[in-house]
Amino acid sequence: MAEIIQHQETIPQECLGKRLDQALAEMFPDYSRSRIKEWILAGNVLVDGQAITKAREKVYGGELVTIDATVEADIRFEPQDIPLNIVYEDDDILVINKPADLVVHPGAGNPDGTVLNALLHYCPELEVVPRAGIVHRLDKDTTGLMVVAKTIPAQTNLVDALQAREITREYEAIANGVMTAGGTVDEPIGRHSTKRTHMAVTISGRPSVTHYRVMEKYRLHTRLRLRLESGRTHQIRVHMAHISHPLVGDPLYGGRPRPPKNSTPELLEYLRGFKRQALHAAMLSLYHPITGVLMTWRADIPDDFEKLVKLLQEDNKLNAKEQY
Repeated sequence: MAEIIQHQETIPQECLGKRLDQALAEMFPDYSRSRIKEWILAGNVLVDGQAITKAREKVYGGELVTIDATVEADIRFEPQDIPLNIVYEDDDILVINKPADLVVHPGAGNPDGTVLNALLHYCPELEVVPRAGIVHRLDKDTTGLMVVAKTIPAQTNLVDALQAREITREYEAIANGVMTAGGTVDEPIGRHSTKRTHMAVTISGRPSVTHYRVMEKYRLHTRLRLRLESGRTHQIRVHMAHISHPLVGDPLYGGRPRPPKNSTPELLEYLRGFKRQALHAAMLSLYHPITGVLMTWRADIPDDFEKLVKLLQEDNKLNAKEQY
């Protein structure tokens, strides 16, 4: 079965002087450079409306690139018996609660052992649905709710709803630093200019909006509830780091652990050993792609996140007692 690939993006200014195939490989890391080169040679890539058929063509940054190609199903992902926490299922969709340390889709460094492989084992009919019905992704170590389409019509409608911002996603997080009030981060996000695996706030990025409110304050940390308007790669992690409140444990954007002074040994050890971003997709709300009924799901924070919250709460209480 063939999959239609369609993208339209602006080439970042940081790509000035790079080859077209090199720039596109950085912009679309899900596809290999050889695949992108094939599309260019076949005339499937337009730059400012003009077909460019030379991969070595230089770019300046700021051009509008359009990819309209077809990928034949030459790669078949294998079903694997990986447990899934299914929160809801009907004939058209299923909702899962993803654990930490589980990649959503196979890619470089993760050829299998992913949510996609697990879905193909659990629901073999997903083999005929592009990306096994995956509509949106969570980072490897972000936990929580994901919706999966079981049919192509359901997937098409869910993708349209996601693009129209009709799917509501709320997250819980623990951020470094004490935040006095909630707010909104409205900053464009794009690929980092020098670190390919990183995203960054950049003027050439795509519009990205994150709303956040304070749930609970600790001595040197804040528990947050966040809502996405857009869904860029690493969006919450990048936005919170941009406002100097990176998430606890974030290996890319978090920096070193920041325990409060006179922390208990247990809290100190736990913060130092918390090696994933403290981020959980806690609520998902959408209109059913076939019936149109509004549906909402919630998922409690996982055990490691809950223990972190309890240790921070205990630290608050101990510090309050010492003051009196």
